[in-house]
Amino acid sequence: MIQTVLDQLSPQCVTKCDYAKTGIHWSVFLSASEIVRAAKLLHKEEYFLESVTAIDAKEGYLVVYLFDHMDRPCRVALRVLVSHAAPKLPSIAGVFHGAEWHERETLDFYGIEFSGNPNLVPLLLPADLDVHPLQKEEGARVALADLLTPCEVVRAVPGFDLLTPKAEDEGKKAKAAEATGA
Repeated sequence: MIQTVLDQLSPQCVTKCDYAKTGIHWSVFLSASEIVRAAKLLHKEEYFLESVTAIDAKEGYLVVYLFDHMDRPCRVALRVLVSHAAPKLPSIAGVFHGAEWHERETLDFYGIEFSGNPNLVPLLLPADLDVHPLQKEEGARVALADLLTPCEVVRAVPGFDLLTPKAEDEGKKAKAAEATGA
């Protein structure tokens, strides 16, 4: 079960989500060093990998791995934040072979490299293309707290604030509300 997996990890944050609103039961924020171990634990519990993708936000790229279980539906999102300056993660293709394609697609569209992927070449885009179409301009990026649907925080390490709106963003929202009379 998912609790067995969570008890063996050192997550930065675990949230219980409203499946009807989010399509996810659990959201788990991990450090890059934990992703392969988490994938192995989920594999051992007979979870399957649905997808790997990313979100380009102010704080960096949030790489999102979606897993589910056939016999005990429990959709889990593992989330790992990587910096814009060094977008690199270890590959989980050695655990879930289908991850090879998902990681290649994520490289194509976001420029995130997955070290250890056995075939990290472009999947959908031309090999000579010098851009990653889903990367945003710095000014167009939004804070993760504004992008992610709120879930109940079950536990979080001290200082974990990715789900907390930033003061500057709150100030902008307040000014916008005043300007519109809301």
